[in-house]
Amino acid sequence: MAEKDDYLVEILTDLGFVTAEQVANAKAEAASSGVGVVDFMVANKLIRQADVAQAKAAHFGAEVVNLAELKLTDDVIALIRRDIAKKYRAIPVSHHGNTITVAVSDPSDLDTIDSLHHLLKADIELKVASEEDIESALSKYYGGRQMAEDSRMRDVIQELTESDVTAVLGADDGGAVDADAPIIKLVNQLIVEAFKLRASDIHLEPLAKRFRVRYRIDGVMQEMKSPPKRLQASILSRLKIQSNMSIAERRIPQDGRIQSKVGSKLIDLRVSCLPTNHGESIVMRILDKEGLRLGLPELGFFTDDQQTFEKLIGLPDGILLVTGPTGSGKTTTLYSCLHFINRPDRKIITVEDPVEYQLAGINQVQVNEVVGLSFAMALRAILRQAPNVIMLGEIRDLETASIAINASLTGHLVFSTLHTNDAPSAVTRLIDIGVKPFLVASSTRALMAQRLVRKICRQCALPHTPNDAELRSIGIDPGNIANATFMKGKGCGNCNNSGYRGRFGVFEIFVIDDEARKLIYDKVPSSVLRTRAREMGMRTLREDGIRKVLAGLTTAEEVVRATVGDAE
Repeated sequence: MAEKDDYLVEILTDLGFVTAEQVANAKAEAASSGVGVVDFMVANKLIRQADVAQAKAAHFGAEVVNLAELKLTDDVIALIRRDIAKKYRAIPVSHHGNTITVAVSDPSDLDTIDSLHHLLKADIELKVASEEDIESALSKYYGGRQMAEDSRMRDVIQELTESDVTAVLGADDGGAVDADAPIIKLVNQLIVEAFKLRASDIHLEPLAKRFRVRYRIDGVMQEMKSPPKRLQASILSRLKIQSNMSIAERRIPQDGRIQSKVGSKLIDLRVSCLPTNHGESIVMRILDKEGLRLGLPELGFFTDDQQTFEKLIGLPDGILLVTGPTGSGKTTTLYSCLHFINRPDRKIITVEDPVEYQLAGINQVQVNEVVGLSFAMALRAILRQAPNVIMLGEIRDLETASIAINASLTGHLVFSTLHTNDAPSAVTRLIDIGVKPFLVASSTRALMAQRLVRKICRQCALPHTPNDAELRSIGIDPGNIANATFMKGKGCGNCNNSGYRGRFGVFEIFVIDDEARKLIYDKVPSSVLRTRAREMGMRTLREDGIRKVLAGLTTAEEVVRATVGDAE
């Protein structure tokens, strides 16, 4: 400290900020009080902090900047995270190429400069600002002072507890994030509340005059209390920073991930950002690992279908396809199958895009089109790994389908998904993309379509007598319901007054027999194949739904919403 004071005092004297006599007097008094000479002169207003900054800049050949006069943009401030800026007391001023210009108060602190270089992964160009300037800039750009004074903002976040804030602060924030900042509280509240309400998605949608927030709970969108429109940009920027997206890029879609803790539970969020005409829309998918270990009954299988399905997933080879639209639970079903058959004597490999969940004891491959690792290339490579079971995230093209079918014909059990409306249509889809009918016929063991319906809340379920219109809407004869157990949820705190809590599947399982193989080989239309499947005893999605309505598990409205009526 003494050496630093000596060179600073010399420069301050040379620059005319103090006289030699003032320095001599200050040294004597500073020595008796145990403080540095420069600090003593600043405290006694012999010099200003701006004079000290000028002296430091002159010694290191750096430029002095007045941060109060600069208008720093959000893009520039985003170059340095809040926790880094506060820890190292550094303010970004500009950037060019891989060089970031940073204002600091002490250019002699080489440790700080080196740390910034490594943390920012960029070359650092120094400018010097006074301690006062640095403090004001940190408060202005990183402290959220204006937002903290906003009473309407406080109304939005008043329900959030401090424990919730601490619980969901992600590790990627550096651990030094100011948890009192209202924007951080609000963003964390959105995640905490969504998790508490069992939402699968959080939708943040910029509209013309408002910023809408909706949660998808049990498959149904529900609008929540929305923040003020003026906070839209701050909220979106906060989420993009947490997701490791570029906040400077607002013209193209971006993807990212957030990992947070709510209480003792670690949750992953897959984040998608899409530019719209009123701003960027962000959707966060909450990835719930608990759903991966569901047993087959929890998925919604009745005993007869469960026995059929257990036989199918226990086969040594062949293809089992699960079909349905996006969000119909196909991935959860496949993961539950893998969990069911995952034993030390079986090698299981998956190829996914993306790998959403880490499964113990299973080798998982992430598709990466950027480096050329496509589904087809990954599938070829894993066949040389001698697996017993392969799970392919989705069959998208002829090349992938052909390799998967060849794998099933050479002693591998292959699970995969297709986007078709019903089970028999999967055959038509495979043939349409170019797979030879005889290969489809010889490799396919079963096709299963599924949809998700909401489950009646067990805590508020009451006996219900449906009217004739409700019964006819799903094809139930009102005169033939003697043994039925109709239920309906009254609505309670457990189900957020919706009458439903959780979801389960309705299924359509088409087991391929010799006659069905002949029909596939002959390239018959899917309607003919469907007729044959019905003759074999296949229940349609609607019929499986009806069984579950009669058993008091769900309601007629849910089955009508999720399934299409069967054509006669």
